[in-house]
Amino acid sequence: MPLPALPRRLAATVATAATLAGLALATPVQAQAQQPLNYVALGDSYSAGSGVLPLDLSAPLECARSSLNYPHDLAAQAGLNLTDATCGGAQTKDFAGSQYPGVAPQLDALSASTDLVTMTIGGNDNNTFIDAILACGSAGVVTLGFGHPCQSLYGSSFDDTIDNSTYPALKAALTAVRAKAPNARVAIVGYPWIVPSQAVPGCFLKMPIASGDIPYLRDLEGHLNAAVQRAAADTGATYVDMSAASDGHDACQPIGTRWIEPILFGTNYVPVHPNATGEAAMAGQVADTLGLG
Repeated sequence: MPLPALPRRLAATVATAATLAGLALATPVQAQAQQPLNYVALGDSYSAGSGVLPLDLSAPLECARSSLNYPHDLAAQAGLNLTDATCGGAQTKDFAGSQYPGVAPQLDALSASTDLVTMTIGGNDNNTFIDAILACGSAGVVTLGFGHPCQSLYGSSFDDTIDNSTYPALKAALTAVRAKAPNARVAIVGYPWIVPSQAVPGCFLKMPIASGDIPYLRDLEGHLNAAVQRAAADTGATYVDMSAASDGHDACQPIGTRWIEPILFGTNYVPVHPNATGEAAMAGQVADTLGLG
């Protein structure tokens, strides 16, 4: 025998109660979905925006962290809850150890509640960038900008160091990040081009590097970025490629076009680093790669 139908008023009451119960269950989920992602920024001076004013006064002064670095730009653009642990001069070893007295290891900023991690790191390991720029600059001055004295003196030594030391250090650092933030999406950002592919007129006055050593330094940076990309692939991180985006925005370009400030006659107090436009461009590339904002 079929069950009797509910009276119309009772049926309406039951339907209303069911609707209210559904809304009560859905509301916390919707509120949770609207919460900003917990974003932790790690890395060296290219992440910290060292040289770009104004400084982030919440950071240790030794870190020369800018309030206009790409993590701040990205957080503002995508509505992220930012914890900025970037510090100028950082190496991969400073993820697990204190870079300066009183400065916590960068990994301390991570936890299981971290949703997103970005970094630019590796250029300071073994002083690769510093040694190469200083060595090639000194050699270029001696030869008045002619020839390729730096390549002749150092050959593959910088590249060998990247393969034998920097790459395994990058892989270990990314593995450590994953262990501390197991639920996070991890992205490592490549370095934007510092020099053009070939010497251009007037470049020597800004970057005193011999014309034949410009391609040598360009290839060296490309090799470092390839090591970063390989370490990312090996550890399940996302590599943010700056190569195509930064081409034509190197330190030899005029103000307004360049993203990297030159050794001489630059606008930043830290040379051979991104300016505010460069940091904003890095943020944009991260956002595009990760689908944020």
